[in-house]
Amino acid sequence: MDTHKPATSFEAGKDYTEFKRVKLMDRQGFAQPVEALSMLIPSGWNYEGDIIWTAPGQPCAGTNLFFSAQSPDATSRFDILPNFTWSWSPDPQLNAISQQYNTGRFCNVGEPIDARQFVEQVWAKELGNPEITDIKINPDAIATMGENDEKQRREMMRYGSAGIDFQHSAVTARVNWSDGRSGILFCKVTNAVNYIPNQYNGSIQASYISSTSRVLYIFPKTEQDNAEQVMTVVVTGVRTNPAWKQASEDFWRDVREKNHVAHIGRIRMMDEQTRQIANQAIQKGNQRLADMDNQMRSWEARQSTNDRIHNDFIKTIRGVEHYQDATGTVELSSGYNHAWSRGDGTSFIMTNNPNFDPSSVFRDQSWTEMKKTD
Repeated sequence: MDTHKPATSFEAGKDYTEFKRVKLMDRQGFAQPVEALSMLIPSGWNYEGDIIWTAPGQPCAGTNLFFSAQSPDATSRFDILPNFTWSWSPDPQLNAISQQYNTGRFCNVGEPIDARQFVEQVWAKELGNPEITDIKINPDAIATMGENDEKQRREMMRYGSAGIDFQHSAVTARVNWSDGRSGILFCKVTNAVNYIPNQYNGSIQASYISSTSRVLYIFPKTEQDNAEQVMTVVVTGVRTNPAWKQASEDFWRDVREKNHVAHIGRIRMMDEQTRQIANQAIQKGNQRLADMDNQMRSWEARQSTNDRIHNDFIKTIRGVEHYQDATGTVELSSGYNHAWSRGDGTSFIMTNNPNFDPSSVFRDQSWTEMKKTD
């Protein structure tokens, strides 16, 4: 007896979900467009995104990105939001200088807050104040956020920092809007405390750089279970082009080195000048010097939250399984019982229906069920 349903009885989004791999291109940083990253999104969804380069010397200098994918009926949306950075100093004069020179679309001045406070006090307002039904600390995400701390600490101390402390936090929140939409918010925040030595009186001054990265998925409340599965596939499907990543990191490392050389030159020049000027002028010079340090290090501090988005988030929902197809090993959501591949590395189908056969739906015999691997 044939237990398979006729092709017409399988319903997309209910019996199965097809995913397609799409690319996010960097059209600014190189002579020709370069693939920065790719990700899996449900087939038929519309998407847009961009790699954003802010030149050295400008507020919010660095490389940022945004990505947004939306269902055809616009009821579901997945967003990777640009990183946001803010600075703070116990010295009001330094804050005033930073407010003037170091504010923009992706950066501002403000006191350090953790991920929970950012969601409740900042992000929720941006989203129209939905009801936060659940918000939990994500210890697995926090554990991965500090992997580059020592590397950053060594570099910053080579540039003259007296030391730096990193405070990492991460939360996952579930929210509801009054119009029947629900959402999952994932937020990471790093607060870096940089201790800057005063070259003239031997004191140490602290400055703070805070940075956040965020992932958002909005969907109809009636589709809660399937939405979490879809989001897990999207997030685990993120793949960064290592060549692009290395080129970007090399560029900004070179910028920091040049800034450091110029910074040392300014110190030496000020050493000569301070023999002839009054104490008040010395104090102003120190304030400006500390602020330049603050600005120079903002990009490096921001990087501590820029990586491992998908690895962090998947641990907050249902985890992943490793599947094997003709192109290699693929991470996909463990919320589905069956995975199918077309063998091209870009097309996958996830389903919980044991009777589902994509070849009967798509009239395409190239689909093969994937096997789970360790």
